[in-house]
Amino acid sequence: RWQKVLYERQPFPDNYVDQRFLEELRKNVHARQYRYQAVVFQSGAVVQQLCSVCVFVLTWWYMDAGMLSPQGLCGAALGSSLLGYVLFDAVDGGAGRWASGRTRWADLKSTLVFAAFTYGFSPVLKTLTESISTDTIYAMSALMLLGHLIFFDYGANAAIVSSTLSLNMAIFASVCLASRLPRSLHAFVMVTFAMQIFALWPMLQKKLKAQTPRCYVGVTVLFALAALAGLATVSSVGAVLFASLLLAISCLCPYCLIRLQLLKDNIHGPWDEAEIKEDLSRFLM
Repeated sequence: RWQKVLYERQPFPDNYVDQRFLEELRKNVHARQYRYQAVVFQSGAVVQQLCSVCVFVLTWWYMDAGMLSPQGLCGAALGSSLLGYVLFDAVDGGAGRWASGRTRWADLKSTLVFAAFTYGFSPVLKTLTESISTDTIYAMSALMLLGHLIFFDYGANAAIVSSTLSLNMAIFASVCLASRLPRSLHAFVMVTFAMQIFALWPMLQKKLKAQTPRCYVGVTVLFALAALAGLATVSSVGAVLFASLLLAISCLCPYCLIRLQLLKDNIHGPWDEAEIKEDLSRFLM
């Protein structure tokens, strides 16, 4: 009887196999079955982050054009921050704050320190890139915002994900754009707004997504509509293209993923690489 070994002589050719050779063949052992609604729901993180970048760029454009005053933006940002702060604790009844052990007084001190530090250095931020051409500033800002979108933590466990790098790239882009605004107050308000929309807003998104999925969907839709409405006031063609991008990400891409899952054909069997099950930590001492 033929045996699947190489260390014994057998009366068969080297390339001989019998009908039992593929008995242990398994296909798509670790394949995941996705549901369209679940994939669309998960794509909301990408949609929200694209809208955040769009809102940030639109806000800078309004301030640069003189259509939005820094006082108005500061008041709106302060009101939305207070509302989001209250909502952040109300969603889970304060359980997250109790688990972290962080007090409201600590939050207030951190806010005051950041605001004072940013306001004190706003003249430096305003004149930081005077020797760099405006075209270079725009190109650098576009690349930094693109990198922010690439490295942002959308919930995937991948090596490319880096929340710190993503936030730093967004803040760097905000500093570059703020340096082209008319006054130091504009630069201060712009950098502060960037911290709110790129650091604080995603935290609230994750809390809503985990605790109240329906509210998260509603917020995502409203945020996308607000971004599209703001973009339409600047460029109708840009609004149409951006709406097409959002629809493709939230509807078309999940459909393609579901269809491609049907074509998955991964095979597994005894020919796979050996996995060491024994605990080898004692050899590392």
